[in-house]
Amino acid sequence: MTAPSVLMICHGNPRFTPGGTELVARDLAAALSETGLADASFASCVTALHRPRRDGSALQSVDGRPGEFLLHSGRFDPFMLCQADDGTGVAGISALLTVLRPDIVHFHHLLHVGAETIALVRRMAPQARIVFTLHDFFPICAREGLMTKSDGEALCHEANPDSCHLCLPDRSASQFALRRFYLGNMLSLVDCFVAPSRFIRDRFVAWGLPAAKIVHIPNGVPPAAPVEDGDDARPRNRFGYFGRIAPHKGALLAVDAARQIGDSADLSLAIFGGAAHQDQAFKDGFDKALRRAKDRVFHHGPYGREDTPRLMRGIDWVVVPSRWWENAPLVVLEAFRHGRPVIAADVGGMAELVTADRDGLHFRFGDAADLARTMKRAATEPGLWDRLRRNIAPPPTTVDSAKAHAALYREILNQEQRMSA
Repeated sequence: MTAPSVLMICHGNPRFTPGGTELVARDLAAALSETGLADASFASCVTALHRPRRDGSALQSVDGRPGEFLLHSGRFDPFMLCQADDGTGVAGISALLTVLRPDIVHFHHLLHVGAETIALVRRMAPQARIVFTLHDFFPICAREGLMTKSDGEALCHEANPDSCHLCLPDRSASQFALRRFYLGNMLSLVDCFVAPSRFIRDRFVAWGLPAAKIVHIPNGVPPAAPVEDGDDARPRNRFGYFGRIAPHKGALLAVDAARQIGDSADLSLAIFGGAAHQDQAFKDGFDKALRRAKDRVFHHGPYGREDTPRLMRGIDWVVVPSRWWENAPLVVLEAFRHGRPVIAADVGGMAELVTADRDGLHFRFGDAADLARTMKRAATEPGLWDRLRRNIAPPPTTVDSAKAHAALYREILNQEQRMSA
């Protein structure tokens, strides 16, 4: 069987929005092509915030890279996850389907893309099989896919029209029922779903996706040797937070925990990440928290992916204090790739990736005092860091992920051939 043609579709491009989903999707497309497992193209959305719209052109290139395309997205309805303007993005997808005639169309998100694009693929490319990776909970939850209550403090365990209306009272229960019906219909056109964690698989099964159509394939990261550790005799008391500074990511929780430790332990917390697109009240609160913990917490601002090895070299522990379930946070894989134990909340995809007292430590979700106790233990318990580090298994690489996806593509294409024979 010849290598299949694959069109990857994502809501953003790492050049403009370097989030975990965007990086995983483009890395996968690149690995599939570089290994010859598939002829993969990568199409991602941009808005006027990233690039000006060009009259008469539905597609743009990304620095001339072959097989990589930008789809300009205009007004978008984030509640129904559908396009709300003249459909330029849909026109771009149509053009790619016509030219590329892919065997596989692989969606990585619906944001900016539009759920109706799945139906477009099914209509325009009936020969193609449709794959959808469940990176987060956007189809389930209209609160930016977070599955948290409106106060931002409590986790949501079940989405139904009545509970969703209580969380977002500006929308009626009937609107939530319509949203569920619409998105369920669009997703019913998907041939196979990929779940990077077992946790997210179980959430979507509870929501209504058929378990038989969901395959667990862990995310991969580019291979790299663990960074050097320096003096083995020094205390392992340097902690690092990597990621966006946003309420649901828990940076404020980590700062508060470090402040609560006070003089009871000698440690420092380095925060790497920017607060772009956050409201001013949150930024002011974050700055205030930093001032209160100024002797032990240091904010170093945004960083690039290429900076990660150097930054990891300067810390001992990676703290993942997210205030939502998470799925398969890329920062955990990056930490393990560089031989750094992880301190993570004890829920969702974080708890699935990090095994307590084996390759990292858990703390009670949302509890700054318990995080403080855990960080103090990490900084002061003799031999703990070395023991956990020895137990870290190298995470899957992008090539591992590409091989697993290529096997999945072959399977669903062979099934189609057998059915049509």
